[in-house]
Amino acid sequence: MLTTTQYETAARQPTEADVRRTELAAFLRSRRERITPEQVGLVRGARRRTPGLRREEVAQLAAVGVTWYTWLEQARDIQVSPQVLDAIARALRMDRVERSHLFALAGTPDPAPNGPCPTVTPAYQALLRQLEPIPACVQNSRYDILAYNRSYARLLCDLDALPRQDRNCMLLAFTNEEWRASMDDLPRVTRSMAAKFRASMAGHLAEPAWKALLKRLEAESAEFRELWERHEVVEHTGHTKFLRNAEVGLLHVEHVNLWLSPGNGHGTGPRLVSYPPVDAETREKLERLHALAGAAS
Repeated sequence: MLTTTQYETAARQPTEADVRRTELAAFLRSRRERITPEQVGLVRGARRRTPGLRREEVAQLAAVGVTWYTWLEQARDIQVSPQVLDAIARALRMDRVERSHLFALAGTPDPAPNGPCPTVTPAYQALLRQLEPIPACVQNSRYDILAYNRSYARLLCDLDALPRQDRNCMLLAFTNEEWRASMDDLPRVTRSMAAKFRASMAGHLAEPAWKALLKRLEAESAEFRELWERHEVVEHTGHTKFLRNAEVGLLHVEHVNLWLSPGNGHGTGPRLVSYPPVDAETREKLERLHALAGAAS
């Protein structure tokens, strides 16, 4: 039987959540103290004693409440949304590794990671290059385009010109006019993509990154909202399709999915997507597209 003192000692033992909050608070303080006011466009006052930025300055830069941010640095037990963490990471000028560490300490998935996905290994990068002139990319089940070769970069739109957070096939299919113009049968394509996305999302309903993407799609596309309300689901299958490229014309290609994780053939993991030509004419056009992409890079 435990004594009163032992009970009190056990009750004071920090939980994993306590440790995470403490580490998060210390990490934020260290990042805040290393940034000078001049680096973020603020004027350094003559009586400034705080090394780096003040808490209220970080709160101002991140557009969050001063009290709330203070509690975060005090390791208080408060809820932190991915959007707020993103704003703080930007305000504190965190690099890719620091941002990843921030989200890991908060126990929250990053809705817009700035670095390459761990599934895109150097071997996969080499494979993408070796497939050229066949367009190919690596996507996750949320339709984020994680990596791609030069041919794919110019196939449906100018991917290199887009911010990383916009390189998502769902967003492109419903909001990017250049991408939409490349689809020979757009209504069928968008209906199928909405149904595939719903099927994939069943296993990720509580994940912030998925919810953020869904919210953005609903806000930016009336077409998506209408299709989403149908509650249709389909699985990923290979098929032939026609694509209209602005530089080389009509392409007849095979849409091929190669799953990169064992047992993930039903839209639940990363995949390599490629578009091999169906005929010799398309093969010649893909070679021209690849040459144009190489000349532009």
